[in-house]
Amino acid sequence: MTKSGREIMEILEAYDLTRCAHSAAQLAGTDRKTVARYVALREAGADPAARERRSRSIDAFLGKAEELVDRSNGKIRADVVHRRLTAMGYDGSERTTRRAVAELKAAWRGGHRRTYRPWVPEPGMWLQWDWGEGPRIAGRRTQLFCCWLAWSRFRVVLPSWDQGLGSLTGCLDRALRVIGGAPAYLLTDNAKTVTVEHVAGIPVRHPDMVALGRHYGCTVQTCRPFDPESKGGTEATVKIAKWDLVPAEANLREQYATFAGLEAACAEFSDRVNGRVHRESAAVPVQRLAAERSHLHRLPADPYVLALGEERLVNDDQTIRFGSVRYSTPPGHVGDRVWCRVHGSELVIVARVGAGLTEIARHALSTPGNPRIADEHYPGHPGGNGPRQPRPRPRTAAEVAFLDLGEGAARWLTEAAAAGTQRVRLKMARAVELAAVVGAANVDQALGLAAIWSRFADEDLPAIVDHLAAAGQAGQGVTADEAHSAQPGTSSWAALGSAQVTA
Repeated sequence: MTKSGREIMEILEAYDLTRCAHSAAQLAGTDRKTVARYVALREAGADPAARERRSRSIDAFLGKAEELVDRSNGKIRADVVHRRLTAMGYDGSERTTRRAVAELKAAWRGGHRRTYRPWVPEPGMWLQWDWGEGPRIAGRRTQLFCCWLAWSRFRVVLPSWDQGLGSLTGCLDRALRVIGGAPAYLLTDNAKTVTVEHVAGIPVRHPDMVALGRHYGCTVQTCRPFDPESKGGTEATVKIAKWDLVPAEANLREQYATFAGLEAACAEFSDRVNGRVHRESAAVPVQRLAAERSHLHRLPADPYVLALGEERLVNDDQTIRFGSVRYSTPPGHVGDRVWCRVHGSELVIVARVGAGLTEIARHALSTPGNPRIADEHYPGHPGGNGPRQPRPRPRTAAEVAFLDLGEGAARWLTEAAAAGTQRVRLKMARAVELAAVVGAANVDQALGLAAIWSRFADEDLPAIVDHLAAAGQAGQGVTADEAHSAQPGTSSWAALGSAQVTA
């Protein structure tokens, strides 16, 4: 029976003490031959604790089993090997075959293991990024853009609705501006937004990504498949971000009600991981970023055009179309080209103003058939879908004289015309004559009050002027309705009924 490691050490220790196999056997409680065997193994340089390999029924067939493992590149199943060996006359158990195949596979992998050189990043050289599945907001999927600087381990996590080229460009621009500079290389996976195809194993870059790199002064690179050094960093960043930001039982995080809430959570996560000591570098990433910024080159003032979104032409009605929905723009951009991008639940419209790019409008996203028209974009046009009141445009000297009285005169003319007032020109002339006597300001105020309370009779204007002169200010107006009627009512009949009931 094979001794345990502790028992073997006790046997050897007893022999070193007594220098006699017989005496050591008595001290260790074992046989003299056992002591001699372990001492001989130690003297020969062998491992006394190693077990002797016993002969097995499969030993005669190990050559064939090794051939099968090598031909399959270490992937053949043990049951397949067992059937092959059984057909050749092997009568052992399948359990023995499985153990032998496992040993042969381990030996094969040991001789064919791929080795690689550790990747030692330099400051200001590499920025890596990748995408991860984010939480759902109101049933809609989101994506997490995760990037990090390889040397300082500074991470930036940004949410997005999709992984499209426009969203990718926008996230890259925001991440670079958070970092405060651009590195020499941008490294990512071989997605279709970066690599169009592979020719003879060589990745063909997307032309827009090449233009983006030229704009920021970077070179876009893609990692080699199954390369743990260049790809492992971003995948670890994505995994950690998903663990913390995606609601699950492990983090007890609540579901996000809005996209803005997810943005705030991503910002809080980035600040937290960048403010604590990184396990690999044993330093705080935000502190190492301050040192790495001196190795980054300066960013251009304007972002790459794809980061601004999709290009649109402003129509004659000051609107652009995005997603089959019309959105209004401020005055002064008709015929210009603007850029539209979706940010959370809003549409951001950016235009070139002077020498730079400026956000000119922001609308809540809408659906086809429900345009977003802002009243402040049309200062000369009243909002709403109601009827448009005509604006007074005097053509005769009498009309000019009347409208020169003020805003009250224009309001009176508009309301009187809508009410079908008779002899409007005659009443306008009398108002001008009255203004020459009592003053234009008094008559204009009276005309405004007459328009509000629909007082367009011949004597209404002089009466209002007299009231203003006596009272000094306008009182509460009264509208002729059932509450202020001269028609006798039925209140006396109601009282009579009450008296009969009482009686």
